[in-house]
Amino acid sequence: MKDNYCVIMGGGIGSRFWPFSRESYPKQFLDFFGSGRSLLQMTFDRFAKIIPTENIYIVTNESYADLIKEQLPELAEEQILLEPARRNTAPCIAYACWKIKCRFPNANIVVTPSDALVIDVIGFRKVIAQALSFTQERKAIVTIGVKPSRPETGYGYIKTFSSSIKNEVVKVEAFKEKPNRKVAEDYLADGHYFWNVGIFVWHVDMIMEAIRKYTPELARVMDNMSLSFYTDDEKRVIGELFPTCEKISIDYAVMEKAKEVYMLSAEFGWSDLGSWGSLHSLLPQDMDGNSAVGSEVRMIDCAGCVVHTSDERKVVIEGLKDYIVAEKNGQLLICRLRNEQMIKEWGR
Repeated sequence: MKDNYCVIMGGGIGSRFWPFSRESYPKQFLDFFGSGRSLLQMTFDRFAKIIPTENIYIVTNESYADLIKEQLPELAEEQILLEPARRNTAPCIAYACWKIKCRFPNANIVVTPSDALVIDVIGFRKVIAQALSFTQERKAIVTIGVKPSRPETGYGYIKTFSSSIKNEVVKVEAFKEKPNRKVAEDYLADGHYFWNVGIFVWHVDMIMEAIRKYTPELARVMDNMSLSFYTDDEKRVIGELFPTCEKISIDYAVMEKAKEVYMLSAEFGWSDLGSWGSLHSLLPQDMDGNSAVGSEVRMIDCAGCVVHTSDERKVVIEGLKDYIVAEKNGQLLICRLRNEQMIKEWGR
């Protein structure tokens, strides 16, 4: 357990959740369910039971440093890795892995987004422990795949060589981009496709070797950056070098090219909480399919609506069907659920 580490990626903007999520205060820092814990804090809580607190790192944009310290005071300053520019997930992950390798050469690492929701937390921890055990024993990359329950067009997919049962590790054939509705229906019927939840597990040597092989320029930048790690010159060097990294996802940079990639199939009630529609599906619904978060929300002759107005004392809505109503800090959104993909444009 002492060699197990967790890297939480916490630098996203969450633009599809405007006005609740804004660039200055994105969704990973918000409490969507009135539980008293943000998505980031819930992610931390899930891993803190199986990985020592001192082995948990957060990688985030430097503009969120104060928010991280406020929400996770358990972390030491050196566990918060700050990016001076957004460069997608490959540079983010490489930065964390090179930094951890510098002091902990035997690290076995799980990388996770900060803004997903997990219902079965105990089942989740068992899956992560199984994946960490697998990568500790063999030279491999493991990703977590969730059996699809619907033809979802908002997620990427993982295709395996063989159908997989729960908690079984199988070889990955390909990673697939977000499909259209027809393709998503074909994936669901096929049985070899799983939702890509963006969680990866590997030994630090394995991922560094893969990055060197498939994205050597990124490795070169990281090697140069690492010369300054844990020195007084670190912040300046990272500020100069990190923005030179190509903007590229870990899927494109490594996962689609690497050979020894495996998937552990899991079922633990997962959602990436990427939109108001996904939140609607997770909140309790009344007999008309309405869900609401707020101190006093009253819906009259409404159906299929999601309402989030926690800043208001009383809200009354009449005659809407399949709508989003969201209010935060004096900003109000009212739009049809079917147009939710436009919200990130409208909220700019």
